[in-house]
Amino acid sequence: MGDSKLADQYLDATIGLLHRIRDEEAGPIAAAGTLLADTVAAGGRLFAFGAGHSSLAAQEIVYRAGGLALMNLLAVPGAVGVDVMPATLGSALERVDGLATAVLDSSPIRAGDALMIISLSGRNALPVEMAMHARTLGAKVIGVTSVAYAAQTTSRHASGTYLKDHCDIVLDSKIAVGDAELTLDTVPAPFAPASGVVTTALLQAVMATAVGTLADRGIEPPLLRSGNVDGGHDWNARVLEQYGDRIFYRH
Repeated sequence: MGDSKLADQYLDATIGLLHRIRDEEAGPIAAAGTLLADTVAAGGRLFAFGAGHSSLAAQEIVYRAGGLALMNLLAVPGAVGVDVMPATLGSALERVDGLATAVLDSSPIRAGDALMIISLSGRNALPVEMAMHARTLGAKVIGVTSVAYAAQTTSRHASGTYLKDHCDIVLDSKIAVGDAELTLDTVPAPFAPASGVVTTALLQAVMATAVGTLADRGIEPPLLRSGNVDGGHDWNARVLEQYGDRIFYRH
């Protein structure tokens, strides 16, 4: 089988998942976008969290050209992407009880804020505890996960629950357990994950909904522009100054 054929299969699989997201998650996407808009309008702050590769999706909506300036990254040291050495330490930290509570208690998150938690499996202690504790602090939680994992895996949190069980809104990425779209008889393991593409698209759909909802209410969305277009730096400087009390990635 030629490489181009595999490329076509992967792209077709990903497009199929995106169509499912569009058709099956329209309600949750609208609800999540409305929740973010409500939070912005009420003076609340926005946060996104993910561990490992899920953190890469979270980072995609933070300090982003065309995105809301108020979205902040909630970072857990050692679990932000795959920059920690060894990389396996990041996976181990996702299973540590008490870490999420410590991070939240030392973070700016407070009642009235909104937190998006991205976790493909939703089974590890870190995202489960993060959602549970954020809600006790009075924050609203939007979970972005693959619901299939809850039916086909065992929870790693002491409660036996999953991220989806502790959210105000759940967005199902539809990713199959194992996160690999392709197989070959000559390759011993499945390959070609689609969660990065699909999760990012899902998050951007929510952000687009939030922007439109704010505009419908007569509120100018606090958007960032690309620094690579004329006037972009001046625009961003104004937005960052205007909303400085709700932006934490400048400190």
